[in-house]
Amino acid sequence: MTAWLVGLTIGLPWLGALIVWRIPDKYPTRQHGLAVMVSLVGAVVALMLVAYHDTDVAIRWHMGGMFGDFTFVPDGPGVFLAAIAAVIGSLTVIFSVDYMHNERYLGRYYALVLVFIGAMAGLVLTGNLLLLFFFWEITALCSYALIAFDHDNPAAVAGGLKALIMTQLGGIGLLIGSLAAYGRLGTDEIAVLLAKADTLPHHELSLIAFSFLIAAMAKSAQVPFHTWLPGAMEAPTPISALIHAATMVNAGVYLLARFYPLFEGVTGWTTAVMAVGMISALLAALMALVATDLKRVLAYSTISQLGFMVFAVGAGGIFASQFHLLSHAVFKALLFLGAGAVIHTLGTRDMRKMGGLARSMPIVAVVFVIGAMALAGIPGVNGFWSKELILERGFDEAPLLFSTAMLIGAGLTALYTLRMVWMVFFGTPQFEGHVHDAPTAMRISLGVLAVGTLTTWLLAGPLSKLLAETLPYHHLHAESTGDVITDVMTAPITLLAVCVVALGLLAWIIRARLGWLVNRLQTPAQYARQDFGFEALNQAVIHSTRSIAEKLRSTQTGQLDWNIFAIVVGLLAILVYVAAEV
Repeated sequence: MTAWLVGLTIGLPWLGALIVWRIPDKYPTRQHGLAVMVSLVGAVVALMLVAYHDTDVAIRWHMGGMFGDFTFVPDGPGVFLAAIAAVIGSLTVIFSVDYMHNERYLGRYYALVLVFIGAMAGLVLTGNLLLLFFFWEITALCSYALIAFDHDNPAAVAGGLKALIMTQLGGIGLLIGSLAAYGRLGTDEIAVLLAKADTLPHHELSLIAFSFLIAAMAKSAQVPFHTWLPGAMEAPTPISALIHAATMVNAGVYLLARFYPLFEGVTGWTTAVMAVGMISALLAALMALVATDLKRVLAYSTISQLGFMVFAVGAGGIFASQFHLLSHAVFKALLFLGAGAVIHTLGTRDMRKMGGLARSMPIVAVVFVIGAMALAGIPGVNGFWSKELILERGFDEAPLLFSTAMLIGAGLTALYTLRMVWMVFFGTPQFEGHVHDAPTAMRISLGVLAVGTLTTWLLAGPLSKLLAETLPYHHLHAESTGDVITDVMTAPITLLAVCVVALGLLAWIIRARLGWLVNRLQTPAQYARQDFGFEALNQAVIHSTRSIAEKLRSTQTGQLDWNIFAIVVGLLAILVYVAAEV
């Protein structure tokens, strides 16, 4: 039964992608219907798989040679993240029925979305490093293709290429680390790598650890690789919600958490992880504070919240990081889809051209405020509980400077969140055209995510138990939801954090009285608008990559016979090598 559920969780979306791709675009109703049906069935299957979690291999394909065995293991992190990808994927597909109405190339859009959902499930369920890299690259390819979905928009094409190049730096890191592990152990099995961590020489383990850290930084848009994510906002907004907020960008956090027992003893690794998370959380919050593009504010917010998760892993808070991953996936998908409903009716992403939309879009306003409360860390919603656990872990395990910076980041989060909500839904109306509330399909997705934002904190206990039972090398202790609540409410840092959040909210409320301070901060604000100079650095990398690619074009003759000859020779070389290894 477990093997079937694993196979369907990965394979069903891919089968649906193949079918929807073959439906002509002149039948959009069929395309919408099939995509919705496949995604919903996939979500049900993924949720069923959670009940069948196990540490044993569910599927094993013996490949032989250097490939070893291709395995899939439905352990806690795998089934948990596969369920997130499938459920939020289905909600974004439902949302797309209205958002992508009358859009061109609908079959290509849904096919890429479904391929991504299956690849994301495969990434977290595989027990093999080679397959992990394979799925890792497929998610990057889908991300690129969907960012650049509108081929007529130069900004979309540029954003897609930028995301592809920057995330591929992470792919190189993952590949180097995986090859180093295989070279020493002779196997790609993740379980073997974790079990034999003590047998690896320190220098080789350090290479693997920091290679994986680079992979995680690029995939999860952490400083200095973060600038690809704001550029990815040229994708259709449902894609921003699914890939660039709730799932793919979490893959880096998953990678660090999965291999934490292997790397925690590497000199300087945990400090480096905490530093990356702290810097990303703080700088991205400052960039969100000065941005005027609604989707870019949410993109910077995503970078910042991912920084909280990365910081938690570095501090040893594996459960706290995964709990916040769940909370963030739900409330950030809600915020992005809410933003999509606003953009869909207004035709603009500029918050300066919005204002007062709560009157004409009351449903969207209500659900957006619920998501904003979770982002800001207001007590009672899911983001509050998970973020407090991270701050608590930080003050227990991290250097005081790092923990203080994270606390400041929480205050800045509240400030830019209230600024965003006020500029969009309250204040003086700036938009003079016709405005309507979200249509039916959008309301369904927004409603489910709003309920999830209010209730998923109740899953703290089951999630803790799930991780503790299936991660033997992490030495986690299972806690009930009541224990988590008691822990948060009795921790001294909670009251301090709530006060800092309140100060952040107050700063926006009394902003008129703080004009003197705003004037003094104009120079830092200008740096924040320019991504603190990292955009120039990333552009240099991109231009260098494209320049090298242009030079390598001379090796492409354009003659089909030579292309086929090279492919056949390469294939024969691989087959000979594999046969020799058997």
